[in-house]
Amino acid sequence: MKCTLYYLFDVANLSKRALLLALKRIMENEGMDLEIIINPKVTDDGQPVIQLETAAGAAVKHFKGAHGVNVPRSRFLPVKSCSDLLLIKSDIYSLEHGQLVINRSRMFENTPVIKLGDHFKKVILPSPTKTCLTRAMSDFFLPTTQIQQFQKRFKKIPKVLELDHLTVTGDVYFGRNVTLRGTVIIVANEGQRIDIPDGCILENRLLSGNLTMTVRAQACMRVVARSR
Repeated sequence: MKCTLYYLFDVANLSKRALLLALKRIMENEGMDLEIIINPKVTDDGQPVIQLETAAGAAVKHFKGAHGVNVPRSRFLPVKSCSDLLLIKSDIYSLEHGQLVINRSRMFENTPVIKLGDHFKKVILPSPTKTCLTRAMSDFFLPTTQIQQFQKRFKKIPKVLELDHLTVTGDVYFGRNVTLRGTVIIVANEGQRIDIPDGCILENRLLSGNLTMTVRAQACMRVVARSR
């Protein structure tokens, strides 16, 4: 969803208590008729499936006197992907009075764009049925196996306070106390691997191929890539 194009959009949040009371009243009377959405998907083993679903927002038409609440972006922090999880766990946010707020040390009000590839969310399950179920449920929360893959690739969450854009594709691992600044793109080729070492600083860098990163001259933390 492009926030620059659409000023308002549905964040799929509903007031539970009011919803349950009204839902009970509706179901005891006329019931609820919702359109079926056909959502083609592909399981992790490459099997095409069709997921049938209904949209909670479509049920609004059945509730008399329903109102929408205009919520600022600062209060909407969904975690529906590993990219979202990295952002939430990073130093971009700090916890104040039980609420996540953007770190005051960040120069920009907007958060960085983070795109993590399939290796960070790869789900390996023994049964195609369980795989399909997990894919369907992933619209609402991250499966435990996805979080394990995510945690496996980060010894510690990188410092991203000065980051604008991060794209990571392929088999990539991050060490401790890694700092990312500006635009960083890391692409490990098929069957190859990239290891980012402890204490590494990457600023406006494009890394690709099969690399072992080493850090020299700690004063300037210059990064040198060496083929494995």
